[in-house]
Amino acid sequence: QVQLVESGGGLVQAGGSLRLSCAASGTIFGINNMEWYRQAPGKQREWVATITSVGSTNYPDSVKGRFTISRDNAKNTAYLQMNSLQYEDTAVYLCKANVKSTRWSASRDYWGPGTQVTVSS
Repeated sequence: QVQLVESGGGLVQAGGSLRLSCAASGTIFGINNMEWYRQAPGKQREWVATITSVGSTNYPDSVKGRFTISRDNAKNTAYLQMNSLQYEDTAVYLCKANVKSTRWSASRDYWGPGTQVTVSS
């Protein structure tokens, strides 16, 4: 079994920065993509960032240039550096990881419970 735990959320003023972490633990042979999503009240879940196992990254236009995803494979941890935060970035931020638990098992997606980010205007 695999668990993901996000941390680093909080309250920040518009224009400020936060750094989120997503730590994976449990039975892990390897982790493929790690991703961040966010969900604001009354809105659909929105994809925020992706990083592959070799470090390639991708972002939607809404956060490109402001957010940076990275990962530490030795720690099974992904990070999301968020700069120039805007009121519209307020949401619960969730981490998703595609994990292979053993050499012979198929990979599957796991989600963390999320961390709240609130940006005051």
